[in-house]
Amino acid sequence: MNLNYYVYVYLIENWLSSHFICIIDTTLTYKLMIHEMYFISFHRYFVVALLVLILFAIVYGCSNVKHQQSAVDTSKNTSIFGKNVFIFDDTMDPYRVKKTLKALHEQQRYREFGSERYALLFKPGIYDLDITVDYYMQALGLGRYPEDVTIRGAVQSTTSTSNDNIPNKVTTMFWRGAENFKVIPKDDKMIYWAVSQAAPYRRMHVVGDINFDKGSWASGGVLANSVVEGRAGLTSGQQWMTRNSSIGSWEGGNWNRVFIGVKGAPQDTWPTKPTTIIDKTPVIREKPFLTYTPSGDYAVFVPALRRKTSGPTWINADEDGELIPITSFYIANPNQDDANSINQALAKGKHLLLTPGIYKIDETLHITQPNTVVLGLGLPTLIPQNGEVALATLDIPGVKLAGFMVDAGPKLSPTLIEIGTEDVNSNYPDNPISLHDIYCRVGGAEAGLAETTLTINSNYVIGDHFWLWRADHGVGTGWLDGVNKHGLVVNGDYVTIYGLFNEHFQAYQTLWNGEYGRTYFYQSEIPYRPPSNKVWNDQGKPGYASYKVADYVQHHEAYGLGIYSFFSGEPTITNQVRVENAVEVPNHSGILIHHISTFSGKHGGINHVINGLGPSTEALELKHFDGFKGKD
Repeated sequence: MNLNYYVYVYLIENWLSSHFICIIDTTLTYKLMIHEMYFISFHRYFVVALLVLILFAIVYGCSNVKHQQSAVDTSKNTSIFGKNVFIFDDTMDPYRVKKTLKALHEQQRYREFGSERYALLFKPGIYDLDITVDYYMQALGLGRYPEDVTIRGAVQSTTSTSNDNIPNKVTTMFWRGAENFKVIPKDDKMIYWAVSQAAPYRRMHVVGDINFDKGSWASGGVLANSVVEGRAGLTSGQQWMTRNSSIGSWEGGNWNRVFIGVKGAPQDTWPTKPTTIIDKTPVIREKPFLTYTPSGDYAVFVPALRRKTSGPTWINADEDGELIPITSFYIANPNQDDANSINQALAKGKHLLLTPGIYKIDETLHITQPNTVVLGLGLPTLIPQNGEVALATLDIPGVKLAGFMVDAGPKLSPTLIEIGTEDVNSNYPDNPISLHDIYCRVGGAEAGLAETTLTINSNYVIGDHFWLWRADHGVGTGWLDGVNKHGLVVNGDYVTIYGLFNEHFQAYQTLWNGEYGRTYFYQSEIPYRPPSNKVWNDQGKPGYASYKVADYVQHHEAYGLGIYSFFSGEPTITNQVRVENAVEVPNHSGILIHHISTFSGKHGGINHVINGLGPSTEALELKHFDGFKGKD
């Protein structure tokens, strides 16, 4: 009897710990029952067993009710974009809209590695509400310009975590986005877009102030093509990139902050405040976006290529570009489409719109037609199943890839995305390929393998915000003999990248082989748990540099680099793992690296900043290094 009693106690405690208890009375009943079981006699054993089953039924029923109440109802979403795209207009019942937004927030706020994906589309109009954006949610105004969709309230990301007695952390608030709204805060309240990587705030007009953290750990982020009339900035965040925007003022930022083509940017006071200022953005095409036309049709607007610019594209409502009708797109659905159906549509000259969801593909998606637009809504995710490249383009002009994720699959892929073929020799400087808000993952949500996540072979490619991530938490984080080598490999010439976040890969995070490359803002963490420098070394040097320009390259520029080591776990700590250089570049007259910040966590460190130069970065030290100018 005693054994049976303890078995029941164990089962009850473990079952209840993994389920919600919907009413206090049920909890009290459970406690009383456990207490009374000390005194039961054997002949009442079956009576107690029956009571336990009844208790299970009560709690299970209550927890299911709670689960159903918090689940998001997608049954009424019958648009051409599928069930995971919510479309709102300002004639809808405000209560129902707010109820839907609240349900999405409650469901998605902590689902870091969940499979759900959602897009929230707001037609032109005025809305009195707060839009809270969480994991795998994208909020989009459907106007031609931000002023067309006005939110009197907030477009915000406010979820945080608390652990180790540190509240309000947003270091894992990833994979979300907001675009194309005018936001008028109520009662002049601060807007909080408190995020880290893969969470851009684009094409926004904030009539007030905005903060990009919650006064605790944060690792953001990107503000692009936006206006903030008041104060923008950080309280405690590590780094931030702002591009082609207009801000009233800027405040804060600890390790690295970079401004490219920003009106109202702070002064460059490096190294007192780690700030890098580029007055003009040399070349950019802004991200394509979905819009709702006055005739009641959907279309995708593709902004034109611009050179040597500052400030937003849309400020005078005269933005140049091309409006492509939605009928020119193949609208893919993860529940209906596979790689074959998508490739058939692409081969026929269709653009591609990926609706929210997970696409497990068994062959490469091939982009073969010039000027093809591939646009994701709600962070759709491609996962190759057979070790293939997930998406590849020919070396053709004008391709635009925007707003989607690629996860490594169960078999080793040589790369997840490939831009152009290895034998490229074409040049399209006036109509280049561009990539916007592209996120690649190895591990985290599911174990995966990829030697490289993004390979750029074509010339003149523009990169507009990448997060390339080998997972440091979640599943599939083991060392695996170092097969996940690089986040980014650039073989093409004249490639320009803004906002390159690239972390935890097992060789060079970034390997740049092409000539005349340019990077504006770089954030990278070294892998956390290399077993030892005997295993993890570059021809005898401890570890691998995060940012590596090939020895034969004659011309390269990089501005505002932040590289950090957080070695942890065993046997990494015992083996005192270190890395020799944060950056390695050739010593040629065409090489310019401007502003490098390094930081080390509690263990190990960085021996030098660049090429054996600069001081070491020891435990809990932050160092700022002016940079490097090559000489022949």
